[in-house]
Amino acid sequence: MQEIYRVQTRPKAQTSNIVLGDKYRITVLTEGLIRLEYSEDQIFEDRATKLAFFRDFPECNYRVLHTESGIEIHTSRIHLIYNEKEFSSHGLSIEVKGNISVYHSIWHYGEEIHDLGGTARTLDEANGEIPLDHGVVSRLGFSLLDDSESQVLLDNGWIEPRKKGVKDLYFFGYGHDYKEALKDFYYLCGQTPMLPRYALGNWWSRYYKYTEESYMEFMERFDEEKLQFTFSFIDMDWHLVDIDPKYGSGWTGYTWNKDFFPNPKRFLDKLHSRGMHTTLNVHPASGVQGHEEMYVPMAKELGIDYEHEDPILCDLADPVFMEAYFKYLHHPREEEGVDFWWIDWQQGTNTKIEGLDPLWILNHFHFLDSKRNGKRPMTFSRYAGPGSHRYPIGFSGDTITTWESLDFQPYFTSTASNVGYGWWSHDIGGHMLGYKDDEMEARWAQYGIYSPIMRLHSSCSDFNGKEPWRFKKEAEAAMGDALRQRHQMIPYLYTMNYRSYKEALPLVTPMYYDYSEEPAAYMVKNQFMFGSELLVAPITSKRISGINRAKVTAWLPDGKWYDIYTGLMYDGGRMIDLYRDLNSIPVFAKAGAILPFTDEISSVEAIKNPTSLRLKVFAGANGSFELYEDDNETCAYEKDDCVKTKLEYQEKEKAELVIYPSAGNLQLIPEMRSYVVELIGFQQAAKERVTVMVAGKEVKASASYDVKKQAVVIQIPKVLVRQEIRISIDIAYLQKENRVFESCFEFLNQAEISFVLKEQIFNLIKKEKRIPILISEMSTIGLEENLYGALMEIITAKEF
Repeated sequence: MQEIYRVQTRPKAQTSNIVLGDKYRITVLTEGLIRLEYSEDQIFEDRATKLAFFRDFPECNYRVLHTESGIEIHTSRIHLIYNEKEFSSHGLSIEVKGNISVYHSIWHYGEEIHDLGGTARTLDEANGEIPLDHGVVSRLGFSLLDDSESQVLLDNGWIEPRKKGVKDLYFFGYGHDYKEALKDFYYLCGQTPMLPRYALGNWWSRYYKYTEESYMEFMERFDEEKLQFTFSFIDMDWHLVDIDPKYGSGWTGYTWNKDFFPNPKRFLDKLHSRGMHTTLNVHPASGVQGHEEMYVPMAKELGIDYEHEDPILCDLADPVFMEAYFKYLHHPREEEGVDFWWIDWQQGTNTKIEGLDPLWILNHFHFLDSKRNGKRPMTFSRYAGPGSHRYPIGFSGDTITTWESLDFQPYFTSTASNVGYGWWSHDIGGHMLGYKDDEMEARWAQYGIYSPIMRLHSSCSDFNGKEPWRFKKEAEAAMGDALRQRHQMIPYLYTMNYRSYKEALPLVTPMYYDYSEEPAAYMVKNQFMFGSELLVAPITSKRISGINRAKVTAWLPDGKWYDIYTGLMYDGGRMIDLYRDLNSIPVFAKAGAILPFTDEISSVEAIKNPTSLRLKVFAGANGSFELYEDDNETCAYEKDDCVKTKLEYQEKEKAELVIYPSAGNLQLIPEMRSYVVELIGFQQAAKERVTVMVAGKEVKASASYDVKKQAVVIQIPKVLVRQEIRISIDIAYLQKENRVFESCFEFLNQAEISFVLKEQIFNLIKKEKRIPILISEMSTIGLEENLYGALMEIITAKEF
């Protein structure tokens, strides 16, 4: 095959890490990762497989003991006992060292694995929870991946089946060191590549019979609504669908429908001029039929009888077909302007080669093919097993439009990190069937802000579009705000994109990654960390009648936390019921967090490194953040061709934010930048005590105050990015209290309860300043549970 399809791997393990026996080979890849092979004919696999690309871990520290009954292997993490015979439950066991669990941190060969889950191939037709495959982390301290039937990668770029009857297992015994387990999993399988910047913006997608004219009119309506998208998904009706039945159903197609799109290049150029990248949907399963414009030349190359219009079968197990598949079906469309492909494979796991998954073949070769012209590769397809993180982005499939589907997606997304799969894209708002619920759509869009990918999508039903203006005004406003907020976050998201690649940490991670010894971290299944700075607890249920708030039970770890929307400060170390109106979901930044956002949110601006930044800094602890930038679209990042800008906040004699000079290839970013800095958690008087220094000299900068956020807002005009900026405020102006009185009034004012009860509650709050006494009195007046709960959240958010 062509050079582009040949993957660089290092599949041979260090000889010093291998324990070789008569019919077995045990490789101590790391002190927690053990490869277990058994082969009757003593032939073991040293080539790369679908799962394992890099087995060349550094030399590992371990001990081997030979006993009368076999061998024992000790590392700092595991104790392996093996009778040197065919693997069996009585002859092979591995215990994870340390106080992980009582009796349960030992694995016997063949036993069922009880881990924290991984992910699934698809959410097609899912209406709520579905079973998940295995990941590599467990509360019991171990998990297992079976590579025995994986395909082998050949030097020429193609694949072949494994030898049958051989056992090839990878045991992950890292205790509760989940991040280390994931790091070594990524080393074994290969890193998650960086996404191009445009992938982190808003995506518009719908299964619908658009024409060039109707689509562009639609984009103009989005402009009028001030809604911006960096991605355009054209579903299957871009190609001929209504075809002669002798050619099949029309579900598979590669020829533009010229009635809808008379000049495809013109259409795609229009989208590109708007800052939008494009993808086309393909269902490859039916091959190429005689009506396709490229049928004859492709048939000739493959030796198909084109005069009788014999179909070109979709033979994904044939390398000759695969090269023709790209040459004739995809490259011409890319020359017209298609940026990458949506591979919509729904036809099972069989090919003519036993064990070869057609979905994996499509993902692997589409990803490799997409980088042939030097651009950053990407594809869009369903999950095809461990190792699929190498081929982002994941398309989770056609979910049912229900609250149950929404409620499952946060857990599904964060748990996928347990098998390294960090870039799931869901049909935000649900795809099909189900029912219309405006509140649900708003909550789904709000969750979409904090999903790996923000992609609105829906079926071809005339009643099922996701255009915000199709919904009630409050839902429309919430959806529009969600889309705008996503673009504001792109500098933060792009840095986390780099973190995913460089530090082997997905954007979305379960709470137990950072708090593995806290039982509460395992209880809040829908709660997750969103990058390094944010904690998210999505709302996935309806508002409660009367109080007009939806409720979610969350866990705040120790420390001081800020809700970035409501402005309330919270003391952590507890479970807490949170109540929110339709304007936001609970999203928290810990004291010391720094969020680099931007106000440049148009499609054209969003795909570039910004000329201005909005920095949100949360007082109460020291913190730092390193903003990452590069060319956004090539693979030069792999050679560290980038710019990094360190941001540091410290509280000593003064509260000070330092924006250090940008370092690296400064040609990649604007020469000058302006800043809006929000110092959150300060008193109003602080705005008169702000000092701004640029390159060691004090400069004038305007400062205002955001009462709700309790934030000093500082405007800094354009500054050279190679200059240092220091912003300081006297530490005495730190805010220690919430706006309890005002927040309680705002809540009661909108609550649909009796006026007499409102007055009774508010008079208590005005009269009683002793919080314990206030709580006691309020508990005696017979308030409805959630009315009481919503008030208690505000009153007890901070320690009294």
